[in-house]
Amino acid sequence: MSNKETQTKAILDHLMKNGSITSMESFELYGCTRLSARIFDLRKKGYDIETHMIAGKTRYGTSCEYAKYVLKRIEEDE
Repeated sequence: MSNKETQTKAILDHLMKNGSITSMESFELYGCTRLSARIFDLRKKGYDIETHMIAGKTRYGTSCEYAKYVLKRIEEDE
């Protein structure tokens, strides 16, 4: 299994367990520096993942935005 496939599986597992992930989490937990590429791969496989832009602050106190990827769960009652 390639590093790309391993990271993609780890990120999918994380999304299934926790519901969302940010690039900082993907780097700290899985060593993935290209989270948006792995999300692209998962979307190509049919996973419904939304991008939520979150307002935050840098370590220097300036305003910034970062992406939080959220796995949409299909309701079992539908």
